[in-house]
Amino acid sequence: MKYSYTPQGVCSMQMIFEIDGNIIKDLQIIGGCPGNTVGVSHLVKGKTIDEVINLLKGIPCGAKGTSCPDQVATALLEYKEKYKV
Repeated sequence: MKYSYTPQGVCSMQMIFEIDGNIIKDLQIIGGCPGNTVGVSHLVKGKTIDEVINLLKGIPCGAKGTSCPDQVATALLEYKEKYKV
C-alpha cells in the first residue's frame, strides 16, 4: 500500500511509503538534505513499522524540535492509527 505524508517543521516536502503489512518496502523523501534523506530511505527498507518508529522518534535537527527522521516516525505513527496496524 502506498502512503503519503506531508512532514511539518522540516525541509522535506513529502514522504511516500510503500508498506506491505507491517514491513516498509520503500520510502521516497522529496526535498530535504539528499544525503540524509536517501540514507534514511535505504535504512528503513525491510524493517517493521515499530522498529523504525523506535529508532527514529525524537531525533532533533537543531532547534526545530523535529527532523526528517523524526517525521518519518511521526508519519508511521499516523499510518498505524489510521489503518489499525
